[in-house]
Amino acid sequence: MDLRLEGKTAVVTGASRGIGLAIVSALTAEGMRVVAGARTVTPELKETGATAVAVDLSTPGGPAELIARAGEELGGIDLLVNNVGGGDGGAGQFDGFLGFDDETWRQTYELNFFSAVRATRAALPSLMERGGSVVNLSSVGARVPHSGPVPYTTAKAALTALGKALAEEFGPKGVRVNTVSPGPVLTSLWNGPGGYGAALAERLGVPLEDLLAGLPSTMGTTTGRFVAPEEIAALVAWLASPYAASVNGADYVVDGGTIKTV
Repeated sequence: MDLRLEGKTAVVTGASRGIGLAIVSALTAEGMRVVAGARTVTPELKETGATAVAVDLSTPGGPAELIARAGEELGGIDLLVNNVGGGDGGAGQFDGFLGFDDETWRQTYELNFFSAVRATRAALPSLMERGGSVVNLSSVGARVPHSGPVPYTTAKAALTALGKALAEEFGPKGVRVNTVSPGPVLTSLWNGPGGYGAALAERLGVPLEDLLAGLPSTMGTTTGRFVAPEEIAALVAWLASPYAASVNGADYVVDGGTIKTV
């Protein structure tokens, strides 16, 4: 299906791997010109053909720096994808609320929430001029904050709320803002040697392969498998397209049926 995105422009944050890399690949395959921001520019990101920018998006000036570079490269922005995130990996995530100090909270919110605030603020003039859109990558943890590290899940809840507020304010000005909330996606967070999955497997005393094999059913997914990054990327591309012209302020949950409530 041609999504009618040929020649359009996009900025994707957190683009070096996982969901971000899949989004960049999907958008470039649709003919979009993409500026991709990441702390580390990986060989896989270079192979997509996007313009890769090395930038720390957790800093106050990082998002505006990326948007400025994108303006120079692209001449204007039709789509902003706020994908960058993290802070939900590693053994320390199992210590509960009392295990997180102020610095952990600050770092988690800088990356997962304030990076999107700053990038969106910098991009909005161009988005309004061109009738563009924003897609924020949240998490099912925003709906069930007890299910993961509380700094991460509450930061994602704030991001989801931000999307609703921006959709209301800027929808009448021609800018659509939507959210995608993935469930368990098979990325390095789960199968990487230093990720959340490895730490959880160690804590439970089971091999990582066994943990990953049983986790979808344990988490209650009705599909019996992890979500693939490409599935998230396909939805982001559709939300950016004219076929989603009346979709604004939505939050799409892609979790294989994990969340059971209405």
